[in-house]
Amino acid sequence: MTAAALRELHVPGSPLVLPNAWDADSARLVVEAGFPVVATSSAAIAAVLGHDDGEQAPAGEMFAAAARIVRVVEVPVTVDAEAGYGLAPAELVARLGETGAVGCNLEDSDLRAGGLRAPGEQADFLAAVRQAAGDGLVINARVDCFLSAGSAGAENAVLPDAIERARRYLAAGVDCVYPIHITSAPVLRSFTEAVAPAAVNTAYLPSGPDLVGLASCGVARISLGAGLWRAGRSWLSGALRELAGGTPPY
Repeated sequence: MTAAALRELHVPGSPLVLPNAWDADSARLVVEAGFPVVATSSAAIAAVLGHDDGEQAPAGEMFAAAARIVRVVEVPVTVDAEAGYGLAPAELVARLGETGAVGCNLEDSDLRAGGLRAPGEQADFLAAVRQAAGDGLVINARVDCFLSAGSAGAENAVLPDAIERARRYLAAGVDCVYPIHITSAPVLRSFTEAVAPAAVNTAYLPSGPDLVGLASCGVARISLGAGLWRAGRSWLSGALRELAGGTPPY
């Protein structure tokens, strides 16, 4: 499936819902449930590979996991490529191309130095990724200002920085911007209005609006991130405790 097919599914107000997968089997389940796209979760994939999130897993292992997912589904796959694994833009695009994926997330957290990358530096990186990829890759630029906000008031405080970053990234040629971990509907709506008509991705969070509420904020894409993997892991942990106590869980 092509990047164009994925790009067309980004409709503000009628969002593409992405229940992120972590291996080939979970990707199959996503497609069997009727979802038109498979997205990956770097946190979940790293965990099942025995590593922590935040580019602690070797890039080769992460790309290999993505390739296995692409191999078993016939829908577009978009890969959580974290901050790009320190790869040069052309090499990053080539490695993503080898997996067969037609989209990627790229975050502006500086996973080596800590904090956020300067917006101009990140915009230059994203522009180079776009140049290397042409229109063959849907680029979702994550804006990480809200990760440490912690409250609606704090989210309002970082909103101007998030909007500035998003506008720079859009000018660099990305398809979608992703202000991850906004929990306040008014803040999310302000963000989407500030960058309209650009596509905005948001995360579904139990502490935030439901899917209908998120759609009403004008987003074009909703990600569940590692949420499904965490829910499944929680069930398995409980089932194992029941079994250890002598009660089969099923």
